[in-house]
Amino acid sequence: MEKVRVKWQLKALLPVVLVLLGGLLLFTAATVSYRNTERNTILMLAGAGAIAICAVSLVVLAYLIQRPMVELQEKVALISEGDLNVAVSFSERNDEIGDLGRNFNHMMQQLRESRKEIETMHRTQMSRAEHLATLGELATGLAHEIRNPLAGIAGVIEIIGRDLPATSPACGMVKDVRLEINQINRILTDLLETARPHPPMMMRSNLNTTVEHAVMLARQQVLSKPIKIELHQAPQLPEVEHDSDQIHQVILNLLLNAVQAIDGDGTVRVEISSRGDCATIVVSDTGKGIPEQQLQQIFRPFFTTKGNGTGLGLSLARRIVEEHHGRIHVKSVVGKGTQFEVLLPFNAPVAHGESS
Repeated sequence: MEKVRVKWQLKALLPVVLVLLGGLLLFTAATVSYRNTERNTILMLAGAGAIAICAVSLVVLAYLIQRPMVELQEKVALISEGDLNVAVSFSERNDEIGDLGRNFNHMMQQLRESRKEIETMHRTQMSRAEHLATLGELATGLAHEIRNPLAGIAGVIEIIGRDLPATSPACGMVKDVRLEINQINRILTDLLETARPHPPMMMRSNLNTTVEHAVMLARQQVLSKPIKIELHQAPQLPEVEHDSDQIHQVILNLLLNAVQAIDGDGTVRVEISSRGDCATIVVSDTGKGIPEQQLQQIFRPFFTTKGNGTGLGLSLARRIVEEHHGRIHVKSVVGKGTQFEVLLPFNAPVAHGESS
C-alpha cells in the first residue's frame, strides 16, 4: 500500500500549532473571570499572536530549510542527467545545512575525479585494443608469408648440413642459420599467441603442481649456470580455478626472464601463498634490476631490453593473468633485483548471462 505523502511544512508546523492551541485553551480557561469584552479582546490578541508566530516560523523554516532542499533536489536532478559539474550554494553556511552542502560538494569533486580517471583508463584500454587488433592482422599475414618459405629454407639448411664434411668451416655457419631460423619461428609463435588469444580453460586444480612443472623446466635451463632456483610451496593452499597450461606459460616466462637478468651467481626464488581471496605467486631474482623509466613499459608489446627478445613475453603474461581475473605487479631496484607478483582469485567470477 502506497504511503500518504505529507509536506514538510505541515510536519514542521503541526507541533507548533498544537502547542499554541493548547496555550490558547489554557489562556481561555485562565480568563473565565474576565468580562466578555476584555476577555474577547485578550483572546483576539492571543490568537493573532499565535497566527503571527506560525507565519514567522513558516517563513524562517522556508528560508533556512526549504530553499537549500529545493536547490539540492535540482542539483540531484542534474546529476541524474549526467552533469557532474554541479555544486550547492549553501555550503558557506555555518550550521548543519552548511555541513550537508560542504559534504555534497566534496562528494561531487570526488565523482568528477573518478570519472576523469575512468575516462583515462577507458582511452588507454581502447588504444591497447586497437593496437592488438592491428597486431593480429599483422601476425596473420606474417605467419602466412614467412613460415612457408622459412620451412623451405630450414629444409635446405638441413640437407646442406648433412652433406658438409665435419671439418668444414661452413658447419658453424649452418649452426648459426639454424639458430636464426628457430628465433624467427619463436617470434612468429609469440605473435600468433598475442594476435589470436584463446580463452582459458578454467579448471579447479593444484596451483603448486602447475608452478612446480614450470620450475622444473626452468632448472633445466640453468644446469650449466651458477644460478639456483628455489621453490617454496604452500601445501595447505586450496585448489585454484585456472588454466594450468596458460599459468605454466606465465610462470616459465617470468622464470626465464629472471634467469637472463642474472650475470654470474644468483638466486631465483618462487614463493606460493595466499592473500585474501587470491592465491599469490611471487618470482624474485637477484639480477641487475629494471630502471624506473623502463618499469612502466615492460608490459607493452614489442618492448624489450634484451637483444634477442621479442618483447611479447610479458605482454602475453599480463593478458593471460587478466583473463584469469587476476593481477600482475612488478617491483625492481637497480643492482638488487626484480620481483613479479601474480595474484589469481581462488574462484573465477561468473560471467554475466551464465547460469549456475
